[in-house]
Amino acid sequence: MQPIDLEQEKKDILNKYKSLLRACADKTDKADKKEIRKAFDLAVEAHKTQRRKSGEPYIYHPIAVAHIAAKEIGLGTTSIICALLHDVVEDTDYTLKDIEKLFGKKVSKIIDGLTKIQDVFDKNVSMQAENFRKMLLTLSDDVRVILI
Repeated sequence: MQPIDLEQEKKDILNKYKSLLRACADKTDKADKKEIRKAFDLAVEAHKTQRRKSGEPYIYHPIAVAHIAAKEIGLGTTSIICALLHDVVEDTDYTLKDIEKLFGKKVSKIIDGLTKIQDVFDKNVSMQAENFRKMLLTLSDDVRVILI
């Protein structure tokens, strides 16, 4: 196993963040970028000790999801923030209340929906009908849940 180069990882994370900002540049103003940075900083802090099975930092995943939401789907600031934070509540000590305090009720509700929709796909196949019903109910709150 190769030793981890933390300095290189920090550079990679920063480069991925800059790429995300470029992907959403035409849809964001200075205030939006400030909120995206706040979400990015929280996600980096929350996932700082987590690694994927491949050994790479976990934070690469939420940044990649946010990049897809911004560049390929064309979603806006709220969705980008939610993409960055989508695993924070599920995988760390942060709560939906924390997210609501920092980013507001809309972001908190979408994160809650994302957590619920992940549960839908994690259950076994015999529960598909119930899971589909839950997914439809979640979609009624905010369609961005399914897009992220």
